[in-house]
Order: sequence, then C-alpha cells, then structure tokens
Amino acid sequence: MSRLLISRMKNRLERERGSQAKPWGGRLTIALVFPNTYFQAMSNLGFQTVYHLLNSRDDVLCERFFLPDPVDLKEHEKTGTALFSLESQRPLADFDVVAFSISFENDYVQLPTLFRLGRIPFYAAERGDSHPLVLCGGVCAFLNPEPLADIMDLFAVGEGEVLLPSLLEQLTTLELSRPELLAALAGVAGVYVPSLYDVRYAEDGTLAAMMPQKGAPPQVRRQWVRELDNSESRTFVHTPDTAFADMSLVEISRGCSRGCRFCAAGFIYLPARERTLQALLPQVEQGLCMHRKIGLVGAAVSDYSDIDDLNREIFERQGLVSVASLRMDSLTAEEVDALRESGHRTLALAPEAGSQRLRDLINKGIDEGQILSAARLLAAGGILNLKLYFLIGLPTEEQDDIDELLQLTAKVREVWVEEQKKSGRLGTLTLSVNPFIPKPFTPLQWAAMDGAKVLESKMKHIRAGIARMPNCEVIFESMRSALLQAFLSRGDRRMSAALPLLAKGMNLKAACREVDLDPDFYVTRERGESELFPWEIIDNGVRRDYLWSEYGRAVRGQLTPPCFPGCRRCGVCV
Repeated sequence: MSRLLISRMKNRLERERGSQAKPWGGRLTIALVFPNTYFQAMSNLGFQTVYHLLNSRDDVLCERFFLPDPVDLKEHEKTGTALFSLESQRPLADFDVVAFSISFENDYVQLPTLFRLGRIPFYAAERGDSHPLVLCGGVCAFLNPEPLADIMDLFAVGEGEVLLPSLLEQLTTLELSRPELLAALAGVAGVYVPSLYDVRYAEDGTLAAMMPQKGAPPQVRRQWVRELDNSESRTFVHTPDTAFADMSLVEISRGCSRGCRFCAAGFIYLPARERTLQALLPQVEQGLCMHRKIGLVGAAVSDYSDIDDLNREIFERQGLVSVASLRMDSLTAEEVDALRESGHRTLALAPEAGSQRLRDLINKGIDEGQILSAARLLAAGGILNLKLYFLIGLPTEEQDDIDELLQLTAKVREVWVEEQKKSGRLGTLTLSVNPFIPKPFTPLQWAAMDGAKVLESKMKHIRAGIARMPNCEVIFESMRSALLQAFLSRGDRRMSAALPLLAKGMNLKAACREVDLDPDFYVTRERGESELFPWEIIDNGVRRDYLWSEYGRAVRGQLTPPCFPGCRRCGVCV
C-alpha cells in the first residue's frame, strides 16, 4: 500500500470537522462511495446526510470512499494500491455493504475504475457470497436505475430518511446466502433487486416486458419523507476542500410545486415540502457555529413561505445568506438586500427560453415583464453580475425562438446597464446555455433530443449574437457531456456493457458500436404514447396518463398552475 496515498488521505481527514470514526467489530460495515472526487462528494448535501444517518446508528459503521484525484489515481495504478477508505484506510472489499450514492448520470463512467481499484467484480452476476453486497442510492436510483441493473445487487428507491431504517434492520439481522438475502430484501418497501426480473425486448429494440419473479413486486414504489421537520439535512462534515468551504448548507425545502415540464427534480420529489422556521433555526445555529454564512438549499428557495423571516433570523444572529438561484416571480427587495449584505456579487435567474411560446411549452409560468423586473430589482439592489440560464433544443424550437433568446438578452442587458449606471459601475451578464435533455418521469420524456449538428448550429448563432453585446459572455455545456447524459439517463440495462469502454476514454458512438447499440435509438428518437419505458419499473407516484396529458398541453402551449397540498392532479398526494 502506498505510504504517499495514506499520508494524503490522513491529511485530508485532519482538515475535516465533524467526521465520525468508529472502532471495527460487532457492527454492519458500510462503504459509502461517491463516484467522483472528494471535492464533489463533500459538496453534495445528500451524500453528507446519508453519511450522518448511517453513523447515527450504534450497530452500523460507515466510512467514505471517493474517486481518486488524477494525481492519486496515477499513484494507485503505479503502486497497485487498492481503493481504501478515508476514515480507517481499510480496503473496499473488506466491507459488508458497498453503497454508491449517485446524483449524476455521467458519473456512471467512473464506476468501472472504482470497481477495478476496489478489487470487486463489476457485474453482479460475477459476485458471490465472499463479496460485499453492492447497493445504489441517490437521485439516479429512482430516476432510472436500469442502466446499472446488471451492476448493482439492489437499489434504494427514494429518500434515505425513510428507506434506511427498514433496510438496515434486515441487513443487520439476517444471516442468509446472497440469493436468499436478495430475495428477502426485495420485500422491503423501496428496495429494487434487478436480478429478480426477467426482461424482454421487442424486435424494434423497445422494451416489451419486465416480469417479476416470485416475491418481487411488479413495480417498486418510491419512498418519501412525509414530514421534513422530523429529520435534518445540513452540512455535517466541514472541510475546506469543497465548493462551499465558506458556508454551512441547510436544506429548507424539498421538491417543487411549479411543474416545469422539463425538470425531473420537479416531479420525482413530489409533493413539495418545507421545513418550518422553528425546525430550521436550530440547524442554522449549528451551522453558524462553524461558518458565518448559511447556504439555503432547495429547488425553489425564493418560494419558501418564511424566506424573509428566515433571512432576518440569520442576520439577527450575525450571519450571512447564500442561495444558488432565484425564482423571478417571487423575488423580493428584502431578499435582494439580504443577499447583497451577505456579499453576493453574482446571482442567477433562469428564464430557460427566450420566447414566450417556449416558456409556456415548458410551463415556466413567467413572462418577459417579470424577467425584466427581476433583473431590474437585482441591479437596483446592488448586485454586480447577472447569470441567465437557458435551454436550447426544446421540442418545436425554431430559429425565431433562438432569435428571441438574443432579443431577450439584449433587453435584460439594457435594464442592467440602465440601473448600474446610477451606481457608476458595470458588471457582466453571462448566459449559461445547455442542451435540453428529455428526462424520465417528466411530461417531456416522450420527446426527442436535438442531434449534435442541430445544437451546434444553434450555439454558433447564439455565440455570434452575444459577441456583439458589450459586457456579455456565453458559456455552453460540453456537447459530448450532454449527449452522454441523455444516453445514460434514458437507457436500459443493455447499455452497462458500454460503460467499461467509456471509462477507457472511448467516445459514445465508438463504444456503442463495439457492443452493438445505437445511441440515436436512446437519444434522438421520439417515443410513442404506449411505449414502455425502462424506468417504469419504479412507481414514482406520478400517474403516466397525467404526464402524457401534460405533454399534450405543452405542445399546445397551455399552462398548468402549480400544485398544492391535496390537489390530487398527478396522483402523488392520493
């Protein structure tokens, strides 16, 4: 084992505050693995929360694993050192359970490397009783688990706070062979065991059936927390090696009631829920003991019903406030003042589309006047720089829509410059433009993604238009990354064969050619109304007929009002 790697790991651990180390022996040992670097993992609130939940139990020991940084990866390869944990430097294969926490589809490409370094067979069928049980949780587990179905032994489908108690109860008490244990775990609410399903495909390559074996449910129901006040989700481990090194994160809400038709998070986390101000304040106070700034986390922070009171409580405790993005139609001058006083120089708004037609298609629920008013409010409130998020390649998008994106940007810039001239300073307006990716469990899951050539043409047009606007810049998501994400998020279990090739650096088309897959079949093909989707092995709670009706409303440009508790429209609250 490399002394250099051990020294680096111990130095990293010493810089942490709040990590937990338990003695080995007499406990279920769980390796919590994030398939990306330490920096990315410790910036992820879900990963931190699960680590805390697991180590809160006396009968469980949880230690963390990460994808080695590039320089460390070279040292692993050079010395033949197996992947080991942060806390005790134990090898991955020594643990009873290897639990992957996966939030981003593109991280699937890191899995072959982690299994290889961990000395564990990649495919579930190759593992036996002497190997750890391999579990997958996180957003990807209940968005579409099928691309990893041949790799993982089981998936935890839903939110950890409600899933873990019953799952851990089984794991800590049952002493069975691997097949017997998996059969027993399939009876736990929210647990999906893919090996217990027989999959058939039609001649055209679409999914024909997923037939459960005896004891496995026809669908696995997503589990979700009914009352957020009963649990905490905040920064439990503080380290300088994260994107949020200067703040403590606190989750104030989960889910979103707005119903934007492209947004997976807006549907897989329904119903939208909030923590009460009374439940949040103790978490805020714990965070302020570590950092002066509190980062508020939620799908729609501006929609939080007590946002002004929460900001005021933080300021009264001599704290500062940080948010990732703002909702334009609920933004207040008080919130802008709070963010400016907290040192924010750049804030983000998300019009998503330049034309009103496309904003209605995605059910954004805002108009140009609201966008310009929000921009003016931020500029007048002393915010120096503004970032605008846009999608391109939305269904039915035409050249006129791209032109309107540029026209809207020019109008926002005009407002921005007008207000900033009053203060004698001029910041930068940045466009962040990403290709639209049709995601599972959204009304647009039936839509096709634009091909690379079409998207590149649109990007070229936008780049040329922005180049003519002073103090404006544009950044685009990597085309290769976007197409890979679409492939991995919309796929089935056949694509796991491509992951080792992708991990070696092979491009998507070449990898698919090697394993006899057509990437366009998954990425740029529009689906029919009755096509069975691989991800529908998960019962997300949202009715399929509701999503299809919303797809029709999208094409017709009809808006749907935000949901509300007990509205019963989509089926989650029934």
